[in-house]
Amino acid sequence: MSRVVLIFTLIVAGEMIFGLPFHTARFFRPTMLDVFGFTNTQLGDVSAVYGITAMLAYFPGGALADRFSARSLLTGSLVATAVGGLYMATIPGALPMAALYGYWGITSIFLFWGALIRATRDWGGTNAQGMAFGTLEAGRGLVAAGVASICGWIFAALMPDAVSMASDQERRAAFQAIILIYSLVTLGAAALTWFLVPVPEYSRNGRTNPLTGMLIVFRRPIVWAQAAVIVCAYCCYKGLDNYALYAEQVLGMNENDATQFAIWGAYLRPIAAIAAGLVADRFHTAKTIGVTFLVVLLSYGALSFLAVDGIELAIVYVNVFVSFFAVFALRGIYFALLEENKTPVNITGAAVGMMSFVGFTPEIFFAPIAGRILDATPGIGGHQNYFLFLAIIAAIGILVISWLLWLRSRGTDTLWPSDRSGIAPKEINT
Repeated sequence: MSRVVLIFTLIVAGEMIFGLPFHTARFFRPTMLDVFGFTNTQLGDVSAVYGITAMLAYFPGGALADRFSARSLLTGSLVATAVGGLYMATIPGALPMAALYGYWGITSIFLFWGALIRATRDWGGTNAQGMAFGTLEAGRGLVAAGVASICGWIFAALMPDAVSMASDQERRAAFQAIILIYSLVTLGAAALTWFLVPVPEYSRNGRTNPLTGMLIVFRRPIVWAQAAVIVCAYCCYKGLDNYALYAEQVLGMNENDATQFAIWGAYLRPIAAIAAGLVADRFHTAKTIGVTFLVVLLSYGALSFLAVDGIELAIVYVNVFVSFFAVFALRGIYFALLEENKTPVNITGAAVGMMSFVGFTPEIFFAPIAGRILDATPGIGGHQNYFLFLAIIAAIGILVISWLLWLRSRGTDTLWPSDRSGIAPKEINT
């Protein structure tokens, strides 16, 4: 099979699995609130149910990826998620929607995430892990933007010219059409994975017992180090959520311009991910991550004290886009550490599950902390404190990657000792 076709399939599947639970609320939020009759708080509570079930699903779901083929898991997950979209199109109430989001947390993570990362690692081979994960991240960004743009055009075509004059029935029908389109595209992604994702030879020959893999990775400091890297990188990524607010409250933009400002920054995602992947493969992933954390530290550090007038305003804009680029670069390559740290192939899913369970905990704690920092000192002072907080996290990221490099310097036998589980350590070149 063509490698291009395979990575294209993984990219489409990797983004569309999150289309129904995330794209509908992200790109059509005002309409969704109106059609469902939700407040922002209610929608936030509904989404939180997804976060809880997803967090619980990462670790055991990753272990499943070591037992079953990626093709089966990806296809089953996409179909189950699309079916949930059909129920969403009935416009249920708050409690049923919370149950639906909890269901999606299981279908999109438990059956999917570990399988996607494992399949991407297999695609990258030994020498192209940075490119593999960079390409996955870049492609997902393009797919998200492309599908959202098409749905936005269809939504506009279904609504009357004077949108503010649309009736409740017209608004409801248009949004139901968007939900059904996302469901159909998700089903289409399921068809792609079933016909285009091969079953590796090791899948036919059997894999590690899921429980055994979970116990192995839980005891390995190198896995905890990789998880800590993701915690710091994901906090920096979550930090981008308030850039539109910064543009409005500090840079003096109006609401529309602030939104466009954040959107333009998001277009750096594919460029940064690909560039980081190339650099990581040319040099070393861990060292590339360390240098990128340093760039993030300097950028956020500058934003924590710079004023927004005179020559400093130009420096502020430069640092904002540098931070966009660096954060997207981090997001594009941190899973490439799996190969560089010689994680045994037969426990890839368990390792991904463990790393994700710990690494994506900022979904729970970051927003409450950030909100309190910004509210404590309204205006530029709050945002400067916020950037200082992010700079401290980037500094911790440098310490964590240093710890990871120290662990690797002790030798592969220390990282992955041979035992009755059948793990065979390999040499690590640093």
